[in-house]
Amino acid sequence: QVQLVESGGGLVQAGGSLRLSCRASGMNFRIAVMDWYRQSPGKERTMIASIRDDGATTYADDVKDRFTISRDNVQRTLYLQMNSLEPDDTAIYYCSTYYKRRFFGRGTQVTVSS
Repeated sequence: QVQLVESGGGLVQAGGSLRLSCRASGMNFRIAVMDWYRQSPGKERTMIASIRDDGATTYADDVKDRFTISRDNVQRTLYLQMNSLEPDDTAIYYCSTYYKRRFFGRGTQVTVSS
């Protein structure tokens, strides 16, 4: 069974940085496309970054140039480096992958104060 466990969230001031991690198990991490989603109160969960098995990345427009997705296939870990954080980045951040169906972790809360 696919399991995804996020960590690294917290409270940070606007302009600050955080690095999120996601440890994966129960899957072939090396070949998986891995994604980060986020969900703010009252809004839909949306994908903000994705990384393919070859390392190619894509980003949502509102995080591009501020966030960086990366992966460590040996450690089976996905990362999201978040810089220049803004209050609008406040959300629960989820690690995700698709294998027959979409899987999400439980999420990690990121709160950015103004």
